Amino acid sequence: MSQEKAAINKVPLYSSEGEVVVNFSTSPDQYQHWNLTIENNVARLAMAVKEDAPLKPGYELKLNSYDLGVDIELYDAIQRLRFEHPEVGCVILCSDHPNVFCAGANIRMLGLSTHDHKVNFCKFTNETRNGIEDCSGYSGQTYICAINGTAAGGGYELALATDYIMLIDDGASTVSLPELPLLAVLPGTGGLTRLVDKRKVRHDRSDVFCTTTEGLRGKRAVDWNLVDEIVPRSQFDETVVTRAKEFANKSDRPVSAKGVQLTPLNVSYNTDSIVYDNVTVTIDREINVATFLINGPSDPPPVNLEEILAQRVEFWPLALARELDAAIIHLRLNEGELGTWVFRSNGDNSLVESYDNLLEANKDNWLVREIRLFLKRTLKRIEVSSRSLISLVEPGSCFTGTLLELVLGADRSYMLDGTIEGSNLPAPTIRLTTMNFGIYPMCNGLTRLETRLFGEEDKVNSARMKIGEDLDAVGADDSGLVTFIPDDIDWEDEVRIAIEERASFSPDGLTGLEANLRFAGPETMETKIFGRLSAWQNWIFQRPNAAGPEGALKLYGTGQRSEFDKKRV
Repeated sequence: MSQEKAAINKVPLYSSEGEVVVNFSTSPDQYQHWNLTIENNVARLAMAVKEDAPLKPGYELKLNSYDLGVDIELYDAIQRLRFEHPEVGCVILCSDHPNVFCAGANIRMLGLSTHDHKVNFCKFTNETRNGIEDCSGYSGQTYICAINGTAAGGGYELALATDYIMLIDDGASTVSLPELPLLAVLPGTGGLTRLVDKRKVRHDRSDVFCTTTEGLRGKRAVDWNLVDEIVPRSQFDETVVTRAKEFANKSDRPVSAKGVQLTPLNVSYNTDSIVYDNVTVTIDREINVATFLINGPSDPPPVNLEEILAQRVEFWPLALARELDAAIIHLRLNEGELGTWVFRSNGDNSLVESYDNLLEANKDNWLVREIRLFLKRTLKRIEVSSRSLISLVEPGSCFTGTLLELVLGADRSYMLDGTIEGSNLPAPTIRLTTMNFGIYPMCNGLTRLETRLFGEEDKVNSARMKIGEDLDAVGADDSGLVTFIPDDIDWEDEVRIAIEERASFSPDGLTGLEANLRFAGPETMETKIFGRLSAWQNWIFQRPNAAGPEGALKLYGTGQRSEFDKKRV
């Protein structure tokens, strides 16, 4: 692992074992696969995948097929459009390849990749598509997709993430989800779920569509609601721009506001730690644990919007979101054996509350809105990360409001009852703010408090009455906000045993257990997508019919035919 100071944002790094250390830091001047241009209040984000620039050696990214490196740039572009370009009200997602929109995930890459890389690739890609939907739904920045050629597999899944899909009507261009007949796998980034839940395509038509390798085109694609509009080639570019302007002109984003430049993070990667300005991750490889220490704000918040804009990326809630997000995606892809994440905090409850109150008071401002949405997405990313989550509320902690979400969403939490003998730090307390009551919903559409206390509405209402109060361990326990409250005699042993016990369980079993338990209550498109990714796609990716020596994923493009085990299991 590199110990180089600051962001590693030039080339992929390799460990001593030869494994790629995936680097998520990039910027538009470093993009190899996307062209981003902006004219007035419309942005054009075009795929132009460089064939000879894969994330790992061994395959070419032909026909705008993509790997994780392509999607890392897409994620970066989406974030920059939200924060750096408040004037943009519509984004055209399109292709600079003359005859292809996107051929989907690169098949050779999937065939060469380890199982965990495939699943994590699908997960990150899905979160990026969720970010597009979040942007269209809450940021006033609508995404439309202009399909100028073939959109197959993940290419059509990318289109499904947008609000409005336009397909060129040239008698040849099609949309398709051919993964099942060609590869014996499923559309891994939510294609099936978005097809029936979002586009509301009838399940019988969806069955035909997903077993037809050549896809659908023209009027039938519109009639089946696979696309919203077909346009002749001679009018395509002009019509796309017209539609984009129509969407952009409906946006509430301030065209004259100045954006916030997302400058590179200050980070140091070491063998057993990752150090940012506000987040430090320490690694214990003997028991496979990563411990996050989150530092609360050290200074009072700005007094008004002008001061928030003056602080820009140094504004604590935005800095925290960026650093926590970066740490999560780095650990997920590059530290797969660290199966338990422990969250600790250090700071002043009152200062954290004051920042929460500032965000609430200025919630209608475009930048504050984006910061809150970023925090929401980052918290969601933690919960779908297939890691055991443990939070420790200790003397000196500042689990208030936004940071309290890390306690409420944990698989289990421990709060010290009283003080530590010999320490001059007071007993820990936690504090609820308005941020715990709807600002950061989980994938199931409920708050973490509602999910934790599912079926106990009276306790949720009682907790709302305690906003702003300091709750000690007994009060937090009575309110249902923490799992255990050991005293200083038992604290060290109980925490140690819990963490060591977690490390002794089957990681596969824990992933299934946690995914089943975390999202109580209603099913949503997001819970379906991630639940099915964790279960069905995870399983199918390992089955011999897909990934075995004679499986479809291995033999694709060789001319050989797969021999399937015909048993239904």
